[in-house]
Amino acid sequence: MAAETLEETLQTLDHKLIQLRREYDQYFLGTRPREPALLRGEVQKIVSILSNQSIKNTGLRFKFGTLCSRFQAFKRQWDDTLRKIEAGTYERHQFKAKIHAGGRRKSAAPDPDRGAERVDDDLFESYKDARLACGQAVKGLTRDKLESVIEQQRAQLRKKYGEEASFRFRVAVEQGKVRLKATRESA
Repeated sequence: MAAETLEETLQTLDHKLIQLRREYDQYFLGTRPREPALLRGEVQKIVSILSNQSIKNTGLRFKFGTLCSRFQAFKRQWDDTLRKIEAGTYERHQFKAKIHAGGRRKSAAPDPDRGAERVDDDLFESYKDARLACGQAVKGLTRDKLESVIEQQRAQLRKKYGEEASFRFRVAVEQGKVRLKATRESA
């Protein structure tokens, strides 16, 4: 294969590898419905063809070796993530399931010692996990701080809906930001 053709093929391989990584990221985030198996097959085919040829140009051989190493590392990462998804141990899916399950339970329970509603463990852990997953800081986050935020929201809601109104809170992620959502409980 001529050096110019080989260089173009390596550029194509580099671009397809970048596109494949982007599509796998989208697939694992849930924005792409299916695994990009077709594109992965194309990249694998190019790698196989070039692996069976001797590359005389040292620079092009080095570039091909680098691209092969990157592709192998990505394949290991993608296959590992796919195994986790199949086994039901993928962290992002567990996180989403925990949030959905937490939204169906009561998120605050009365504390007889304090006479006020106290933030329960599930709500605090869901809130903390959601902030971590969204890349938001959790340094300095405590139950007491979360409780004071909820109490402020509860006070505003009671002004709006009356003092006897009761609310439960759940964690929601909207546009990459973690929010506490209140639901009015029926009396």
